[in-house]
This record gives sequence, structure tokens and C-alpha cells, in this order.
Amino acid sequence: MDNDKNKQSSRERRRAILRKFTREVERKGALKIRGREEQGETVWFGLGMFGIVGWSVAIPTLIGIALGVWIDSTWPSQYSWTLMFLIAGLLIGCLNAWYWVRRGGYSK
Repeated sequence: MDNDKNKQSSRERRRAILRKFTREVERKGALKIRGREEQGETVWFGLGMFGIVGWSVAIPTLIGIALGVWIDSTWPSQYSWTLMFLIAGLLIGCLNAWYWVRRGGYSK
């Protein structure tokens, strides 16, 4: 008798857990569908994208300049490492910005 009761309560617990899990999956699925249906391209989205693109270009460029200035001051040479690393940082920054724009701009 006690064993049947434990089996019954165990089944009920599993069913309750399954119902809770199903509700959670349905809720998250509905949120995902609603997010896909809504247009995310508001004014704030555009300003945020400007910020991401701007910083993703500026930071590598500034790091390249700082590295170039340090190399030029430490090991003088006939070549301007500052200019070379500025261009390299700018190129890396543009590639980084391209990645973020493609990732953020992809809507579906």
C-alpha cells in the first residue's frame, strides 16, 4: 500500500515538473517569437549601434597609435611605427565594426 502511494506521488511530482517545464518553454518561445516580430530598429537602437560602431573603431585605432608611439620612442627607426599601427588599428576597427553591424542589423 505504501509503495503504491509512493509511486502515485512520484508520478504526480513528475507530471507537475513536466507541466512547469512545458509552461516555461512556452513562455520563452512566446517571448522569442514576439521579439522577432517587433521591429527593433528604434531611435535608441540606432544610437546604440552608432555607439558600438564608434567604439569598435576608436579603441583599436587608439591602441595602435599608443603601441606605435611606444615602439617609436623605444626603438627609433626610419619607419614610422605610429603610422603603421594607426592604419592597422583602423583596419582592425573597421572589420570589428563591420562584424557588429552585420550581427546587429540581421533581423530574421
